[in-house]
Amino acid sequence: MALTEGPLDLDRAGRLAGTFKALGDPVRLRLLSMIASAADGEICVCDLTEAFSLTGPTISHHLRILREAGLVHGTRRGTWVYYRALPAELTRLAGVLVADRAALTPA
Repeated sequence: MALTEGPLDLDRAGRLAGTFKALGDPVRLRLLSMIASAADGEICVCDLTEAFSLTGPTISHHLRILREAGLVHGTRRGTWVYYRALPAELTRLAGVLVADRAALTPA
């Protein structure tokens, strides 16, 4: 349900607020955009870490928050973790913000 379709109940507002809070940090927003736009649909944490002047543990912290918010999924392969965005969750969030739900439906 889009925000323009009626008021949110307390439970849904709380869940959405947690998800949007996860996106409220510029580093996490950049990480999500890098993951969601990765050419193969996934990206290695090693590539993510190189893009920031932050420590590995700090990047891991931000990725954990994105995982806990249900925005990304990580799969370990040997030493590295590969991340992929969860399109259904991104579409759900877009649907909350878009005033015209039909705009989300492919023609």
